[in-house]
Amino acid sequence: MEETIIPYELPNTENHSFFFVDVRISPEIEAKLHQHDAWELYYVIRGYGSRIAGDTVQPFSEGDVVLIPPNMLHRWEFVPGSADDNGVIHYLMVAFSHSLLLRCMEQFPELRNRMTDIKFPVDALKFGTESSRNFRKMLVQMNGMDELDRLCEMFRLLPAIFGSSDYVSVGKPIRIERDVRRMLQISTYVMCHYAHTISLDDIAAEVGMNRSAFCTYFKRSKGMTFSQFVSQYRLNTACEMLKHSQKQVSEICYIVGFNDLPHFIRVFTKAMGMPPLKYRKQFQ
Repeated sequence: MEETIIPYELPNTENHSFFFVDVRISPEIEAKLHQHDAWELYYVIRGYGSRIAGDTVQPFSEGDVVLIPPNMLHRWEFVPGSADDNGVIHYLMVAFSHSLLLRCMEQFPELRNRMTDIKFPVDALKFGTESSRNFRKMLVQMNGMDELDRLCEMFRLLPAIFGSSDYVSVGKPIRIERDVRRMLQISTYVMCHYAHTISLDDIAAEVGMNRSAFCTYFKRSKGMTFSQFVSQYRLNTACEMLKHSQKQVSEICYIVGFNDLPHFIRVFTKAMGMPPLKYRKQFQ
């Protein structure tokens, strides 16, 4: 499995109580599968792709606002073609320790009164339309503030995050046992190589199994064949590109690894109930 890495740590608590960043980087240097001891509120400004959060792999889009709980394995895999003209993706992110929440509630009765009955989530959450709009506005405002004003804004943001009921779960925590590690390894490999042919021999070797054992294991674990899983991932990526880019259908077909346009259109139409161009028109 890819080495679990921590792409950042919370700043020295003598100087900062939480961590806020405005990130503009090339997609290939975005953090790999990782975890850290902090809540992470993440707002995607530019770019789209797929996200691993706990036990779930899902596509994400520009405008998404997601809360990742402490110590949950996660990864944001941006489609390279979703970068801007300078080749960078863009997001705002605020990270804060759970101990910060508890200390603030102890020291400030006004905050404690707002948060007394709140149950902190254990799942990763994607916020709905109204909450996302509010959090995007608050994060953009924080980005233009100095450190003291940003701290003041955090006192508004914290109860808003944990008091929101406008969300869906996008990942549950997992125990990192052998089978879970293996499935994460498979998902990560597909995320990195979906644009190219992935042979059963290659993926079986990646997880240290022979081809026959891998096929049996995967079907039992996921309820589908590995080929179906890869096709599903490629279709999800194609959907995001149809929604958020102006690339031709033929170009998208090859970018996501289908390599045969008529076959891509047939598979897409069967899965989505409509051909790619009609699907795109829904979002224009």
